[in-house]
Amino acid sequence: MKYNLSEITALIKDRRTISPDTFSDRKVHKEQIELLLNNAIWAPTHGMTQPWRFKVFMEEGKVKLSDFLSDLYLKTTPEDKVMTKKLEKIKNRTNKASAIIAICMERQVSEKIPEIEEIAAVACAVQNMHLTCTAYGLGGFWSSPKMVYSDEMKNFLDIGPEDLCLGLFYVGYPGEEWPKGQRKPIEYVTEWIQK
Repeated sequence: MKYNLSEITALIKDRRTISPDTFSDRKVHKEQIELLLNNAIWAPTHGMTQPWRFKVFMEEGKVKLSDFLSDLYLKTTPEDKVMTKKLEKIKNRTNKASAIIAICMERQVSEKIPEIEEIAAVACAVQNMHLTCTAYGLGGFWSSPKMVYSDEMKNFLDIGPEDLCLGLFYVGYPGEEWPKGQRKPIEYVTEWIQK
């Protein structure tokens, strides 16, 4: 065997979504974020388009992102529907995370590769990031509130009109015990066709 399969299987099974609300104050270093991104770019990509693009918010950049998201929430939500708790949650998440990575997809100019395949490639890149977080003992959280798909978000991130923001990936050290997980056995989700 080329790699230790039991360790790889354990890593995959141990991956969890950990909310930034539960992150500790311990800081993640820039070098760790760089490794997340370096592993992300090894995801499968049809036609080698490598459509993933990342915008990393750390330090004062987090304040800029928090202000933008808060303002966008207030701008796009009718006044009578604004929830103070939701606004606080937006601000708290950016404050608690060591880094927030905007996950973007750059659309191929020729559009030869179907958009869904480019989105899938970016999602695979995020899985690589998530697995790397798990190996480090870091919490990762892929958030995709409706406003990340807006033109305002595209303008803020300075991405093209055909490009997409697919969410925000929050990174930090968990402040609580690593959560347990479970999945349905493959018998519930698999059909074997042999004839």
